[in-house]
Amino acid sequence: MLTHRSAQLLHLAAQGLLRKRTRKARAADVDATIATMEMLQIDTIHVVARSPYLVLFSRLGPYRSAWLDDALAEGRIAECWAHEASFVPVAEYRYHRDFRLGRAGHWATKNARRAHDESRAQMEALLQRIREEGPLRAADFERDAPATSGWWGWKPEKRWLEAWFALGELMVTRRERFQRVYDLAERVTSRWAEPPPMALLDETEIRRHFILRSVRALGITKARWIADYFRLRPRVTDDELVPLVDDGDLIAVSVTGWNEVAYVHPDHAGLLDEACRNTLRATRTTVLSPFDPVVWDRARALDLFGFEYTIECYVPAAKRRYGYYVLPVLHRGRLVGRLDAKAHRQEGLFQVIGVWLEEGVLPTPDLVDGMAGAIIECAVWHDTPRVAIDAGQPRWLAGLLSRAIASRLAG
Repeated sequence: MLTHRSAQLLHLAAQGLLRKRTRKARAADVDATIATMEMLQIDTIHVVARSPYLVLFSRLGPYRSAWLDDALAEGRIAECWAHEASFVPVAEYRYHRDFRLGRAGHWATKNARRAHDESRAQMEALLQRIREEGPLRAADFERDAPATSGWWGWKPEKRWLEAWFALGELMVTRRERFQRVYDLAERVTSRWAEPPPMALLDETEIRRHFILRSVRALGITKARWIADYFRLRPRVTDDELVPLVDDGDLIAVSVTGWNEVAYVHPDHAGLLDEACRNTLRATRTTVLSPFDPVVWDRARALDLFGFEYTIECYVPAAKRRYGYYVLPVLHRGRLVGRLDAKAHRQEGLFQVIGVWLEEGVLPTPDLVDGMAGAIIECAVWHDTPRVAIDAGQPRWLAGLLSRAIASRLAG
């Protein structure tokens, strides 16, 4: 029988967020971290570092952002549709490709097929140009006419590139200033150490694979949390998992206070043993991206951590409770607060517009020191070493953090 606290720590351990790192990050750690999470969701908002870079920072600490770009360009990771648009290990690409091609109901596939039906000749011409000229960006297709309304106002060529990407004919060979550079899928995969077979996998095999990978990435999970990780349909049920437990592919466990069975992957048997003996210890304090796997499933974050979270960048400013791009704060295995930050790169300033503690969380010296250290670490990594804390809740929090940050920087 696990305690709820041990379940939290097991989840964070599986996600690489339990302990402080004891050495500096290396380029290979980027690949390993993506493999641990199974994917790295992509988002382009950049008031602070774009989400994929920030998710890695939360786990690796300060590292060179170019390592992620290099991993894609060198064929060690691939870009595809997973939870959303994501980077995945190249060994996993085949499962995502085949899953996507078998999902006629996915919005990207629907849009792609509609675009092909409406603009078949133009799309074929675009594909032929890439075949002849090599990798191209959307910006390489000059256009005098204004962009159209649908698909985020993209120009037709951008929509066609995305359509071929969704249909598997094009892949992203690299990114330049985070802009996709597209090439033929067969040319991209031919550079990999083990190009994926062309034969499609059976849907049942893909679903089983993703269920097991989801459980492993989550560390510990309820059946109803599993489907969201890879957007599986229909939802995963306890009945579906019984054969996997019987075959030894999953371990069923009980957690105090949970009225549902929990599941652990056998690869985490060692962590499970530590969790059962209450010997897992959380030492890391860091900020998380809004698109971090720990919080992207809002229902799971609420169940597991009591953390209610909404990404408010999509909410009208007048209706926001916290701010535009609010980062959850993880401290010693608990989600203790959140901060609204902006990196002013030209001025070298990391602005914390607001910082809030969760209800019942007290600004103890240990917490304030941990948060100050996390903010400094994040600011320095952004090349914005000056830190300003504008406001806090409780109201004296901003002053406590400002003094702790000043003390750390002076020391």
